Amino acid sequence: MTSPSSMTAWVVDHPGPVSTHPLTAVEREVPRPPPGQLAVAVEACGVCRTDLHLMEGDLRPHRPQTTPGHQVVGRVVATGTGTTRFAAGDRVGVAWLRSTCGECRWCRSGRENLCPASTYTGWDADGGLAEQLLVPAAYAYRLPEEPPAVQLAPLLCAGIIGYRALVRTRLPAGGRLGIFGFGSSAHLTAQVAQAQGAELFAASRSSRDRQLALRLGASWAGGAADTPPVPLDAAIVFAPAGELVPVALRSVTRGGTVVLAGIYMTRIPAMDYGEHLFLERDLRSVTSNTRRDGEELLRLATRLQVQAEVTTYAFDAADEALADLAAGRVTGSAVVTVP
Repeated sequence: MTSPSSMTAWVVDHPGPVSTHPLTAVEREVPRPPPGQLAVAVEACGVCRTDLHLMEGDLRPHRPQTTPGHQVVGRVVATGTGTTRFAAGDRVGVAWLRSTCGECRWCRSGRENLCPASTYTGWDADGGLAEQLLVPAAYAYRLPEEPPAVQLAPLLCAGIIGYRALVRTRLPAGGRLGIFGFGSSAHLTAQVAQAQGAELFAASRSSRDRQLALRLGASWAGGAADTPPVPLDAAIVFAPAGELVPVALRSVTRGGTVVLAGIYMTRIPAMDYGEHLFLERDLRSVTSNTRRDGEELLRLATRLQVQAEVTTYAFDAADEALADLAAGRVTGSAVVTVP
């Protein structure tokens, strides 16, 4: 048992393959919030593929022994001076975007996700695979008392990033949307897209994920590199597999858009202009999110009653959650609960 002044946190000790056990549990002092920040007792933290990339070294660590996790649902337990937006006991969400400068050309034009000085939860500062964490009050989300924390947690990154990717597809009303890689973000995005009238086509290497896509109403579900049976109006590539980019581009019709939704992707192979990009096919990426994206997605998810397919893990099994994600054993979203 930890003392009232200490807590347990998982940290990335030495980035490397899951088999080397890079994620370890340590005891740390309970954080005290500085001015403008909140101390949050964690109820649940979703496990994201970005956490896996950080743990395995695909993303360069920004600081030693960082606690990953950026899909956090919890309760405010203390506030720093000058903080009036939240009070002790409030239920809040903590997401990937942790801070921006507020002064650069991107921040001033509503594109704070592109701020060169932006920082991120679980990368630049300790995240939610801990009993408590700190978050700037201006970047926390006010959450309702329902639904349960395990349902809300995946919305805070998987949901938000998927929503931004969907907006960037510029999918026409009633259009055909292809999703390549049907994991945590994809299965939430699919529900939003279908509620807006889209016809869904899913491609995944996992038979369980393909079955989930069909249960959610997809018209077709094929293998990861399979070509959908009809031309698509837009596609989102969630899988961090560069070889799927040409596949997705070949699948969209003239004027279609392919959006790459990950923070990391393996090398994209050489492409042919006529086969992959001509006829005004667009290739776009997603970089983080704005707070406005988060607020819009949380409102939409509540109104549309988006349901996450969740596998839960006890706090002391957080390393198992990352190992299962790496091995493709998770269908939908993995969420770690904190007692």
